[in-house]
Amino acid sequence: MGQSTNAMLVYGYHLGGGDSDWLVQDAGEFGELPALDWYNADDEDGDDFITAAEKRLLAQLADFTETDWQVDGYFERERAAKARLGVEFESHCSGDYPMYLLIAKGITAYRGGVKPIDFVALQAEVTQADADAKLRAALDALGLRPTQERAQWLLCSYWG
Repeated sequence: MGQSTNAMLVYGYHLGGGDSDWLVQDAGEFGELPALDWYNADDEDGDDFITAAEKRLLAQLADFTETDWQVDGYFERERAAKARLGVEFESHCSGDYPMYLLIAKGITAYRGGVKPIDFVALQAEVTQADADAKLRAALDALGLRPTQERAQWLLCSYWG
């Protein structure tokens, strides 16, 4: 079993988190998340941040509130709802100590791999997809205000 050492180029926001400070306005004295009505970090039986945030976005922005995955067609409906969001969460840093990104576009070069990058085409793609508006809608639904002023291209790594 080997280690993944990947490079990631993403368009969106770095939220921090995990065992690091959250990079959001109103973070606590020790970098903890501000109070959110949809997530409780101290609830050991509750969802992790990403799971809770995805549920919030699906309910608020895609009208998807189903919870019974055993109903026929559940996963197809969930996949369609996620596509309507136009954003997703990614983690970076490491598998043991993840930090979180809210992104509209992501490219990963896996260990040993090379990906050609056409920045003009990538920028046209995020512009055409209205990525900035989708990211802003997601942040509004989550009640988060990143310290990062605007969405941008971010180069990060993942080791895990």
